[in-house]
Amino acid sequence: MSANAVQQEPSTPPTSAPTAATRPALAPEQLEFRNAMAHLPAAVSIITTDGEGGRCGITASAVCSVTDTPPTILVCINRGSAMHEVFRKNGRLCVNVLSDELEQLAMHFSGATKVPMEERFAWDIWEEQGELGQPVLADALVKLQGRIREFKEVGTHSVMFVELAEVKVNEKKDSLIYFNRLFHKVKRTAL
Repeated sequence: MSANAVQQEPSTPPTSAPTAATRPALAPEQLEFRNAMAHLPAAVSIITTDGEGGRCGITASAVCSVTDTPPTILVCINRGSAMHEVFRKNGRLCVNVLSDELEQLAMHFSGATKVPMEERFAWDIWEEQGELGQPVLADALVKLQGRIREFKEVGTHSVMFVELAEVKVNEKKDSLIYFNRLFHKVKRTAL
């Protein structure tokens, strides 16, 4: 499958959102917090890993810089995710920050389209795996490969501190962000 084909409508319709009957009730403070976080614009990334624990990827917006000495970022992942232990066991990952034309790919890696994981990695959208051998998305806006130096458990999530070994930026692409529970395209402006 080509990168353009990934953007087309999925062959399997997205799953429906959980209903009030299937979703656990949230406390008012949780609802207020989630609503506030929905109003915090964030880059959309596909976090990939490959190694002895297996190969997987997730869509995430909880990614940010920590320090430039040594270059370190943090990535948050739900401890209840089936992929949590894959990241822990592999100990390395790639943050593929999505360019504006990759919204449908974000849906696939969020699990909304039910496309099997192995099929997602079979598409012709991946390039050589770089210094750490991680799946790197050819059309990503930014590609950050690194080693997970620490897992810190906070509430329902783990914060992975990742020391970067490889940083690549595509300065010709525009950005995809998530804001108010929707994807938005942000055009590059000249400096």
